[in-house]
Amino acid sequence: MTFARDRASVEQALYNYNQKYKGGEYKMGSIKDEAMAFTPKQTKNISELPQVSIDFEIKEGEGIDKEGTPFKYKFIEINGEEYRIPGVVIAQVKDILSENKNMKSFKVKRTGEGKTGTRYTVVPLS
Repeated sequence: MTFARDRASVEQALYNYNQKYKGGEYKMGSIKDEAMAFTPKQTKNISELPQVSIDFEIKEGEGIDKEGTPFKYKFIEINGEEYRIPGVVIAQVKDILSENKNMKSFKVKRTGEGKTGTRYTVVPLS
């Protein structure tokens, strides 16, 4: 799943510019070099992880969907990768924690596709 990040993209571009600008001389590769090295930022889904600790810090991001509508989403970051957490997953973790306060980790199973066809199931691991 790919999300556009207007502010994040601009900030990254400015950071890259500042990193390459040394001693009054702008050092930048060719368009070809930049294009070959370019990797679009992607937010993955929490169901792609084999195990999730309940202690991961949740962050909030903003994106733009395929129709151009801005939206907010929650995610965790692991090794520089963002993994989106649907609200239904957080609700299921809350329900499980109300019964098992000692749960330390879980796995998320995902079935279906699309905004209305996707279903998530939280499986407690420990």
